[in-house]
Amino acid sequence: MEKSRVWKFGNNVDTDQILPSQYLLLSTIDEMKDYTFETLIPDFAKTAGMGDVIIAGENFGCGSSREQAPRVLKALGIKAVVAASFARIFFRNAINIGLPVIICKDAYKAVSPDDQVLLDLEKGLIRIKDLDLNCTRLPEYMQDILSAGGLLALLN
Repeated sequence: MEKSRVWKFGNNVDTDQILPSQYLLLSTIDEMKDYTFETLIPDFAKTAGMGDVIIAGENFGCGSSREQAPRVLKALGIKAVVAASFARIFFRNAINIGLPVIICKDAYKAVSPDDQVLLDLEKGLIRIKDLDLNCTRLPEYMQDILSAGGLLALLN
């Protein structure tokens, strides 16, 4: 397992904060990703790296049910989103496009923005500093979707 850099967000991060609606007019996810979290962290798209992990509080991904929100995170190389809870449609959209979303009630309180974490998706475990936290382990069929790279990839 590789350590991942953490991006820490609070409660009720909505899809308009992940990707403001005016950028939905752009033609591709590759163009849209440059505006990810623009209102919260203006340089997020330039500084987020392959394998980084987002850790958030309650209700991550609330708001409108746009599939582009998890898509831009995946396009930027975000390895997974770990939150105390997710908006249901964001959770399902993320799984369907192959972005791991993990529920871990205690991760938000245990992590600092500059921490690095180890994430074991198969075991449902996150290590923050010297603390091992159990996360909700995704059912096998969801793990199969993620392993395939998304629902469409699994079905093809």
